[in-house]
Amino acid sequence: MLRWPVEPMRAAGSADLPPASAGGAIYEPKWDGFRAIAWAGDDGVRLQSRPGRDLSGYFPELCAVLSTCLPRRVVLDGELVIWDERAGRTSFDLLQRRFRAGRRIAEEAARYPGHFVAFDMLRDARGQELMDQPLSRRRRRLERLLASAGPQVTLCPQTADESMARSWLVEWSASGIEGLVVKRAQGRYEPGRAGWVKVKTRQTEDCIVAGVTGTLERPVSLLLARFDDRGVLRFVGQTHRLPAERRRELAGMRTMPFRGEDSGHPWPCPLPAGWTADLADRTAVPYVPVEPHLVVEVDADTARDGPFARFRHRCRFVRVRPDLQPADVAHISTPRPLVRGGV
Repeated sequence: MLRWPVEPMRAAGSADLPPASAGGAIYEPKWDGFRAIAWAGDDGVRLQSRPGRDLSGYFPELCAVLSTCLPRRVVLDGELVIWDERAGRTSFDLLQRRFRAGRRIAEEAARYPGHFVAFDMLRDARGQELMDQPLSRRRRRLERLLASAGPQVTLCPQTADESMARSWLVEWSASGIEGLVVKRAQGRYEPGRAGWVKVKTRQTEDCIVAGVTGTLERPVSLLLARFDDRGVLRFVGQTHRLPAERRRELAGMRTMPFRGEDSGHPWPCPLPAGWTADLADRTAVPYVPVEPHLVVEVDADTARDGPFARFRHRCRFVRVRPDLQPADVAHISTPRPLVRGGV
């Protein structure tokens, strides 16, 4: 039974684009927005984020539009995006502003309206769940449903032509497309499972902020973390110094001092010099421990060290991800100790 909130089907990252011959591959653009599930009910449409948060209050104009074109009971999977006319591309920053707008939500919505790019249909107007049907059939149902939808509700482009998909990677990146998602034409929709493949034009990663250098009011750099598969928060790296505008942005986010009960922060303070892998500076790093609530996207190279795959070099801060929760960040798989005399 499909119930709110549903955990969306996910995509595992890949450096290479799977060929079209790989299980009947279907290619779709990966949008630079917020993943969202649209639920049509008796009282209109509600928007669910990937972690299960209700986004409806942040996008009232889009819920109103969706309510006019989606029959009751329909459930769609898609992406929330905002088009920046001046920049000629989608804008993740304008999406983030919705979470900080407060009483200015209506003003933001009128100036920069949200759009919903639909790429899957999980339930139809009769209440029939479609997740066990192949993607190709769900797609045909979605096309018919959105045939007369307005410009704020868009059907996601799709192709089985590998050469066309590769051209999208080049030609559409300037418009805010950040890669491709590859699916199987006969694939089922499996909530929570990483059954799709994503290929990004820029290799970035999501991390949890667990500390800042400087102060909370004027952060200089971020200390990055991930949970391991035992639930322990592990240090994975540090960002470069933040530009002034990014410092102001982060100062207004929900970073707060760590308030653990008796154990304190899980890392020593100051941070041992050996943790940062900075060969030019072998001094410990003073920092402010913070509650591990905030997720950020960073640009990092592929050099990793140790069992926790720490970034060997500092990362470039890309943006805050208010649409993600720490549980959405990939966990670190820690090696299991060998047991002598057994497996």
